[in-house]
Amino acid sequence: MVLHIRKIEFGTEAYKAMLDLRNEVLRQPINWPYFVFGQTEYEQDFIHLGGYSSDNVLSACCILTEKSADEVQLKQMAVAATHQGLGLGQQLLMYAEEYARTKGYKRLGMHARKSALGFYEKSGYTIVSDEFEEVGIPHFKMEKVL
Repeated sequence: MVLHIRKIEFGTEAYKAMLDLRNEVLRQPINWPYFVFGQTEYEQDFIHLGGYSSDNVLSACCILTEKSADEVQLKQMAVAATHQGLGLGQQLLMYAEEYARTKGYKRLGMHARKSALGFYEKSGYTIVSDEFEEVGIPHFKMEKVL
């Protein structure tokens, strides 16, 4: 399956679909509540990317946010449960890397869930921190030179 990836504007219906996907994949499994009004206002200036299947259904998403002039951070990477294992996350990650490269960033970093380390390591990311807890689960900081 090939994703059609596009930028999603904050506050749109597509953005609301992205919140639903993030909730389903990232929040529900750790018993975090759904986003409440005003909770995402800080995301207005972030770059929201959505990957759509051929039937125009949002199947994957992620966020990029600037950490410095040289580094962008990947956040909230999610692939719909029904589409996991099909390479969609890899397609979206490669798109995000290329997008960051074209904007002049030299590194892409993230706080990766321990359960996702293998996925990112296969894509050339390295662990650059000790294990730490975030949202109640183990994470590692990972990064890749673009």
